[in-house]
Amino acid sequence: MSVRYEPGATLVHRLDPRAKLAAQVSIAVAALVHTTPRGLVALTLLAGVILALARTSPTAALAEFALVLPFLVGGPLIEGVTISPVGFSIEQAIPPALAAYRTVLLLLVAAVYVRTTPIRESRAAIQRTVPGKPGQLLGVGVGFVFRFLPLLRRDIARLRDGSAARLGTERSIRERMRLVAVGGLNRAFQRAERFELAVQARCLAWNPTLPRLRFARRDAPVLALAAGLLAVAVI
Repeated sequence: MSVRYEPGATLVHRLDPRAKLAAQVSIAVAALVHTTPRGLVALTLLAGVILALARTSPTAALAEFALVLPFLVGGPLIEGVTISPVGFSIEQAIPPALAAYRTVLLLLVAAVYVRTTPIRESRAAIQRTVPGKPGQLLGVGVGFVFRFLPLLRRDIARLRDGSAARLGTERSIRERMRLVAVGGLNRAFQRAERFELAVQARCLAWNPTLPRLRFARRDAPVLALAAGLLAVAVI
C-alpha cells in the first residue's frame, strides 16, 4: 500500500488545503513541545477526531507506514537496555517511547492530509502561501514527491515479493537488506531518468494554472484550532 489521495465527500475533503496545512503544522509543534503523557493523550483524542471526520481507519493508515514502525518500536527497546548491570531500564525507555508515539500520531495526521487533498491543491496552497520563485519551487517539489514516492514503495514491495518467491527468506537478514537496497536504488535511478524525460516531453510549467482556493466558514474552526495549539505550545 502507499499513501495517496482518495476522492471523497467528507468534511476534511472539503476543507481548504491551507487550513489543513495550518492544523498539521500546529499539531506537530504542540506535539514537539508537549511530549508528555498528558499532552499525548490530548493529541490522541484530537487525532482520533480527525481520523473519524476523514473516515480513515487508523490501522489502514498505520499499515501504509509499516516500514517505519519497526524503527519506532525498536528505538525505545534499544534505549532501555543497560550494560552495567545488564538489564532493562524502564526510566530510560520512557522518553524515546513517548517520542515514538508522538511520531505515530503525526504520521496518522499526515496520512489524513494526503488521503483528502489532491496534489494540485497542495501545490496551489504552497505557492499561494510562499510567494515568488521559492513557492513555485516548493510547489513543484511537493508534486514530484507525492507522485514519485508511491512508485518507489511499490517497486520495493515487488522486490521483496520477488526475493521471497526465489527463497530469499532463507538468506541472512543482512543479505536480504543488501539485495533490496541495491535493487531499490537501481529502480529509483531508472524512475528518475524516465521522470526527467517525461517532464521534458511535457514542457514542465513552473507556474501553471492552479485551482482557485477560497476559505469558507467550515475552515474557521480549523484555523482557530491551529491558532489555539500554537498558543498552547508557546505558553
